Amino acid sequence: MRKIVTSVIATLALSTATLNAADYYATVNGEKITKNDLKVVLRNPNIDFDVLPKDKKDQVLQQAIEKKLLTDEAIKSGIEKDKSFKDALEKIKKDLALEIWMQNQFKDIKVTQNEQKDFYNKSKDKFKKPATLEARHILLKTEKDAKNAIEKLNKAKNKKETFIKLAGEMSKGPTASKGGYLGKFQENKMVPEFSAGAKALKAGEYSKKPVKTQFGYHVIYLESKTPASTMSYNEVKDKIKEFLLQDKFRKSISDTASRLKKQAKIVIK
Repeated sequence: MRKIVTSVIATLALSTATLNAADYYATVNGEKITKNDLKVVLRNPNIDFDVLPKDKKDQVLQQAIEKKLLTDEAIKSGIEKDKSFKDALEKIKKDLALEIWMQNQFKDIKVTQNEQKDFYNKSKDKFKKPATLEARHILLKTEKDAKNAIEKLNKAKNKKETFIKLAGEMSKGPTASKGGYLGKFQENKMVPEFSAGAKALKAGEYSKKPVKTQFGYHVIYLESKTPASTMSYNEVKDKIKEFLLQDKFRKSISDTASRLKKQAKIVIK
């Protein structure tokens, strides 16, 4: 019963949010099947019925038609006089009252730009971006093989082009087909020996000595290095606003609940 009540509340909340929807896609005994009806069937407000494939549209529409027919049949049967229906309806009314009241309470919460900026200035440690590296590697089984690859790089005119070629020919593992490319990663997210070897390089440099890890011997080429930084206020202001709104709302509801508890006569058995 609780699942049914919760589902109906969600349906009513969804419908009240889009009461003005004018689109309709069919009629059943003269009654329109609207976009709201379809959203209820889809159970996800983020899904746009209009962009679904035709077979899926047909399926959803048929479900909405069946739902309307079955609903009409239920009402004709006199279900509204049933005690369980009346009990559930009272429960729905109370839960929906709480839901709508809380929505209205949230709408009244305001956050000023000064509050947002103050939070940013006091919490800059929360908005740090770690240093990142972009690298390639040639992974080999033996130190001798790694040294051999380094010798070839030392003699090459175009170091990067040669590195990519050698990675494709010599490297062990899945990155060989991508010229040893590892992408961008936080500088301390690799195994310690690899991270240390990569951090020691400048962009455009390769390791002159093999870097040994638990996976084997690496020759590393550093594509780029981005130092640690702090995101600007403009980058995070929307997230800060949302956080402060939610935080104020939680505190407001908590304060209201505490006040009501003090005023109420509560008996716990």
